[in-house]
Amino acid sequence: MQGKMKAVVKTKPQLGAEYLEVDIPKLLPDWVLVKVRATAICGTDVHIYKWDPWSAGRIGAKALPQTLGHEVAGEVVEIGNECRRIKVGDYISAETHIYDPGDLTSLLGVFHVGTHMRILGVDTDGAFAEYFMVHESVCWVNDKSIPPEFATIQEPLGNACFAVCGYDNDLLGKSMLITGDGPISLFAIGIARTAGVAKIIHFGKYDFNMEIARRMGADIQLYTNRTTPEERLEFIMDNTDGNGVDIALEMVGSQDSIVDCFAGVRKAGRITAFGIAPESPLPVDYNNGIVFKSCQIHGISGRKIFDTWYRDRALLASGRFDPSPVITHMYTLEDFEKGFKRMIERPRVSAKVILFPDPMELKAAKKRMGMQ
Repeated sequence: MQGKMKAVVKTKPQLGAEYLEVDIPKLLPDWVLVKVRATAICGTDVHIYKWDPWSAGRIGAKALPQTLGHEVAGEVVEIGNECRRIKVGDYISAETHIYDPGDLTSLLGVFHVGTHMRILGVDTDGAFAEYFMVHESVCWVNDKSIPPEFATIQEPLGNACFAVCGYDNDLLGKSMLITGDGPISLFAIGIARTAGVAKIIHFGKYDFNMEIARRMGADIQLYTNRTTPEERLEFIMDNTDGNGVDIALEMVGSQDSIVDCFAGVRKAGRITAFGIAPESPLPVDYNNGIVFKSCQIHGISGRKIFDTWYRDRALLASGRFDPSPVITHMYTLEDFEKGFKRMIERPRVSAKVILFPDPMELKAAKKRMGMQ
């Protein structure tokens, strides 16, 4: 397909992005071209939009201009001549970790991390556009009953699913601490509730998102910005018969959150390490927090390809999991700056922000979601 399209492009190594007319991507042999129906703003996109030190080091000014975005749902309109699995007309989302089949991790069946892995919207042009191109290997065919505003959030929902389930999927009847009140933490609360976690303790900061957490299934909550580490540990122990939680999800990456999780998990419990620290290394109580507790630590990077996608699709298609409380704002792609403003604003007044290239698709989504 030849022609022009509109896209949100990072053009300069500074705050912001531009809504530009650019060429429709030229299709590669084992890639597919997708007409975007919905796309969502992620924390990674915010880092790039702000052009913080991570973006400057990870992407670099020499890679610009580059189209932003990686959370997406759309329809395949063209396939490369080496594609065998994906067909024109397929309704897909994209796993953002484009794995290299030659990496040792890939050869061992661990596709979500790898030495030569590339990331959609970070190492390649992304999905904040009318069309985007993605490698066939990471296309995930959606159930057609899942609306675009839900299908597009399966990538971060996969983060939440993997963080909650860990590597052993041992959840039923257990207690869990979940830190943070960003979208993935909020999704994690809903996944934990759906998966049978018996008691969900939530530590958050912002009133707007704490209310969403309650709607998603948090049993008891504490404000981290109004309490001390000692008070938070006492709170955990008071609500777990003095044992600590079976599972602690560190979803923030701050020193306080890390301390809360390592202190609050019970002996022989499990810690999920998902949050990204602004600076590393960070101190951890190695002896008392890990060795003498004999606890497991599950590092979570991305999603298990395609295990978590399989679970998310089933949960969304069946209606067993409802992500709608987390989706707080929706705009046209052209109004992307409004979405980023909502994401950056503090105190938080948003969770998940969805963008639609087609205004009619936005109108239909708002009707389904009961938004004005």
